Amino acid sequence: MKDINDNPLLKLERFGQSIWMDFIRRGTISSGELKQLIEEDGLGGVTSNPSIFEKAIAESHDYDEAIRALALEGRSVDQIYAALTVEDIQRTADLFRPVYDRLDGADGFVSLEVSPYLAHDTARTIAEARQLWVAVARPNVMIKVPATMEGLPAIQQLIGEAINVNITLLFGLPRYRLVADAYIAGLETLAAQDKPLKSVASVASFFLSRIDVLLDPTLEKLATDKSKADLAEQFHGQVAIFSAKAAYQIYKEMFASERFGKLKARGARTQRLLWASTSTKNPAYSDLKYVEALIGPETIDTIPLETLAAYRDHGKPASRLTNDAVKAAQALRRLGEVGVDLDKATQQLEDEGVEKFAKAFDALMNTLKEKRSQTLSKPRMQGT
Repeated sequence: MKDINDNPLLKLERFGQSIWMDFIRRGTISSGELKQLIEEDGLGGVTSNPSIFEKAIAESHDYDEAIRALALEGRSVDQIYAALTVEDIQRTADLFRPVYDRLDGADGFVSLEVSPYLAHDTARTIAEARQLWVAVARPNVMIKVPATMEGLPAIQQLIGEAINVNITLLFGLPRYRLVADAYIAGLETLAAQDKPLKSVASVASFFLSRIDVLLDPTLEKLATDKSKADLAEQFHGQVAIFSAKAAYQIYKEMFASERFGKLKARGARTQRLLWASTSTKNPAYSDLKYVEALIGPETIDTIPLETLAAYRDHGKPASRLTNDAVKAAQALRRLGEVGVDLDKATQQLEDEGVEKFAKAFDALMNTLKEKRSQTLSKPRMQGT
């Protein structure tokens, strides 16, 4: 095992931040690679989504035998999808269970997402989340629910049923306030029923780099206007980080409130902020731009394998999340001066995010359909 002095990833724990991996694949679980990442890099959790599963199943042979066996049992495509994903989540959760137990439920979680086609259907989101929670049957699983307006009452209901929730596709600050409020309201439901609060966990996954990908081209055009150039340059490549810093201030405000204090006294945990989409999309930026800027207590950064390796190689851990936090909030209020409507932009990103996950889900189901058909079309050997 690497010494803490040699591995920047392990040093992040000193600053109160947990690193989760935005990746899951059966081969990584079976080979022992994931266990090694937990032991040597201090990995604290794993997130999954339709895009991740689509890539894992379509671009590897890790699942071929399992798909074949399930197809020969007469399972439908939907049933095969459910069996594969639930098994992967269970096996991953079991690998993280020692982390979860050692930290008394503070970390060591694995996330599984409801269908992206339910993003605007509260009742069906709740129903599927309950189903997944029961199917996985692990205390250290989180069910991912999108931060759509229809997702908010689902978050409150699920937390009120003591189901752990990872809120995904969160982009805007006003929406984040509503997400945190839904979590607290769910805990209040549990408290009113005199049920334990300590075992309930939730994270709010704030998506970052996509904000700059959307806004940077507009800011680059505005930089050619002398009257707006200075502000446009100040915002270029920085709106996502400004937003995250402002979100953290909201987090501190809401979870230091008297309202949450009553729940905390009964064992409730804060809903940690999770920085998602932190791999750098613009090659002109540092490959660790979003990771380095947002290191701070009671936060999580979920990163793909490539970014994990990059941080292990040349990360420079330091607590930076609260640096210039007031300036960040003030700067965001000036975005309108250059003609950028941040609320409109984040709503666009939410809509696009739901659509992207739906396309990935469709691609995944088509892959499973093809693999199932190939299995069933092959003549079975006599005696098998």
